[in-house]
Amino acid sequence: MKRTVVVGGAGGVGGLFARLCLSRGPVVSVDLRPASAAGVDSVVGDARTPTAAVLDAIRAADIVVHALPEHVAVEAAAACAGAVRPGALLAQTLSVQRGACRDFTALAEERGAEVCGLNPMFAPALGFAGNPVAAIRVVDGPRTAELLDLVAAAGAEVVELSADAHDRTTAVLQVATHAALLAFGTVVADHVDQGGDPAELVGLAPPPHLTALAMTARISGGNPDVYWDIQAANPYASAARAALAEGLLALDKLASVGDRAGFADLLGRIEDRLDGQAPGLRDRCARLFALPRDEG
Repeated sequence: MKRTVVVGGAGGVGGLFARLCLSRGPVVSVDLRPASAAGVDSVVGDARTPTAAVLDAIRAADIVVHALPEHVAVEAAAACAGAVRPGALLAQTLSVQRGACRDFTALAEERGAEVCGLNPMFAPALGFAGNPVAAIRVVDGPRTAELLDLVAAAGAEVVELSADAHDRTTAVLQVATHAALLAFGTVVADHVDQGGDPAELVGLAPPPHLTALAMTARISGGNPDVYWDIQAANPYASAARAALAEGLLALDKLASVGDRAGFADLLGRIEDRLDGQAPGLRDRCARLFALPRDEG
């Protein structure tokens, strides 16, 4: 019988995959609290110090998905590796893939298991439909293909790439983006500390600022572990933040010396590198900015 175990199945990402896998057969969540997803069975326990019930659940599964923060996922996978069935799929959903794929492969080798990395590039509450999922086939096989087919059937855009390419790309997609918003948030916090009124900022905000505030609030109210792993674990994160800082210093220099032509060149370079994507991106921005403020 096909059976899936989601370690961390009571969390947002874990619940996303638990609900997805119900279509292929029974799903068991292993977590510190019961899963809330309808139809998903729960084994309450810490996979880092697995009980007999946790190990029995993993022995019965042909797909095991670790949907945990990085500092927990590898430890939990190592503690449970001996219970993984030969030929089963050992998958993980981490934001940084190169190290995780290496560690999971080492754990899976002696069990003859498949290994796959999956990184949903969206908040779990949004669901798979219409959203991208990065997929890394490490030790490929039929269960990996089945799981990726399930993700695609749920409406996600599955983008396959290597673990290293994933981390290089997400350093731009996530590290630089989040770092820029956190720096922006620091400017806002400093303004408020100096007597500024956050309600006034929201009330007066033009669409770009309001959008940046909304994205910053999404991060500040989110799971710190998720955003920390992105900034601290990606091997290309430091270079991305350095490039961000260098870009800001370059802008500051242009403005400080009154180099209007250099500023125009900067915009031209960005426009050129966006290539054919720029018009569609401007259209997307226009639709976003056209939302009524109480919907934005």
